[in-house]
Amino acid sequence: MIRSELPEKVRVSSGSAMVLGLMGGRLDAAPTTIYTLTYYRGKCSANCGFCPQAKTSSSRADMLSRVTWPAFPTERVLLKIAQAAEEKTIQRVCVQALNYPTVFDDVIALAREIRLRSELPLSVSCQPLNRKQMERLKRTGVERVSIALDAATKEIFDKVKGASTQSPYTWEKQSRALKEAVEVFGRSFVYTHLMVGLGETEREMTQTIQWCVDSDVYPSLFAFTPIRGTALGNHPQPSIKTYRRVQIASYLLIHGKTRFESMRFDADGRLLGFGVSKEELKHVINTGNPFLTSGCPGCNRPYYNEKPSGPLYNYPRPLTPNELNEVERQLKI
Repeated sequence: MIRSELPEKVRVSSGSAMVLGLMGGRLDAAPTTIYTLTYYRGKCSANCGFCPQAKTSSSRADMLSRVTWPAFPTERVLLKIAQAAEEKTIQRVCVQALNYPTVFDDVIALAREIRLRSELPLSVSCQPLNRKQMERLKRTGVERVSIALDAATKEIFDKVKGASTQSPYTWEKQSRALKEAVEVFGRSFVYTHLMVGLGETEREMTQTIQWCVDSDVYPSLFAFTPIRGTALGNHPQPSIKTYRRVQIASYLLIHGKTRFESMRFDADGRLLGFGVSKEELKHVINTGNPFLTSGCPGCNRPYYNEKPSGPLYNYPRPLTPNELNEVERQLKI
């Protein structure tokens, strides 16, 4: 098997770096997954309108969403991950990838070394790969893979991260790669990102979530976050009430409690009914589970798309009674 050379540096989310002891700082909520990002001196070859790493973005090179990702020597990071695994302070490692010519080699090398040094479950979040590449990821020890759709419709996809942005991505290729990944990694081991607030209706987002569920792809919800220097830097965040309704719909769909066809929407595509009884809906809301960060097991992504002061779109830990009351108030707005 061809062995890829280990990159000298790797980026680590600031929260993960604090958990690993790579930097100091105070954490309101500690990441339970260590989030890494491939290091590249330039910008990504893609040009997603919401991303600080986009090739035409003027945002800081160490940002992804609203999180900073300082670079560290790779060997040092790997040592810290191995130590954290022994101490059982983390549950998973996630390798996130920019798009550049040698990125797959870097991902394989990082995955190989992480797997050699610990038994932690390993996820990779990357651009669409071909089948041979995905099979190689799995042989290397990657447990789960995520390929981001981000947009809820083909039209929005094209506007924010497809041909209209001079990016290499297409809706068709992304969708096909997700289905192929399921064939390689299996049901419940393939994920995608869906970003609420890019101009879609609640109906369109819910319909795409149903497509993901029917395709055995797990949809992880994000709230669009405007970042200075990106093409969508002046685009507003979604309203919290819209996000809450989509979170509930997603939770119900993923857990097979309803289907898109059973839901009701108004003329503007706003959710009016979830296709479950009032008692079932109240029970689900009271658990607080729909409002937790959605993603791989052990993924809590603290404050990835919100400030600690709130409003919290995704909660990184179980909600308090006061937070549940606040969610109920938000849903009544």
